[in-house]
Amino acid sequence: MENASDTQPAPGGRRNFLGLVTTATAAAGAGACLWPFLQSLAPRDSAAAHLPVDVDISALPPGQQIVVTWQGKPVFITHRTPEALAVLQDAAQAARLRDGPSHDNQQPPYATNWHRSLDPRYGVVVGICTHLGCVPAYKPLPEGKGEAGWPGGYACPCHGSKFDLAGRVFRGAPAPYNLPVPPYSMPTPTVIRLGENPAGQDFDFSSILQL
Repeated sequence: MENASDTQPAPGGRRNFLGLVTTATAAAGAGACLWPFLQSLAPRDSAAAHLPVDVDISALPPGQQIVVTWQGKPVFITHRTPEALAVLQDAAQAARLRDGPSHDNQQPPYATNWHRSLDPRYGVVVGICTHLGCVPAYKPLPEGKGEAGWPGGYACPCHGSKFDLAGRVFRGAPAPYNLPVPPYSMPTPTVIRLGENPAGQDFDFSSILQL
């Protein structure tokens, strides 16, 4: 089984590629033309690229995020704070979302809930904007005030799409769908296994509406 996180070493070009993704996504405005370029650097047709990826989240503090690669895609794993979880459940904020109940097929059935994950504390989304494929920036803190205020989450630097910390897109954004949730399981409370559904579940990532 392959282990990977943004702090764990990975062999050869995959290590370099992961470093590029992690650094670039953390920088404000770096997503403008980032993903098509990084995708061209990813290892192609590699059997290892399609194996499940284990991510140790035991050292991930609340309010922080790590970025790992799965099948050549950046995956955002976030430890959501109690305050962030309260915002995700706020009815007024949910009313501002394009698909708050996650009716669109952008996640596995086991992540079709208000937090779009197996464990409410941990968000797991593919970090590719569903508009034109840029990499959104992680901005967990609220911005603005009143009805026009944004409670924080992900902001796409290309055309202004904004998502909450469950990857749900806000109305008025050019992105047509929520950020995809990949198939994953949690074999232990502190390990996320990307690319493998929980026991008894069957979800094919290729069935989502849009990446």
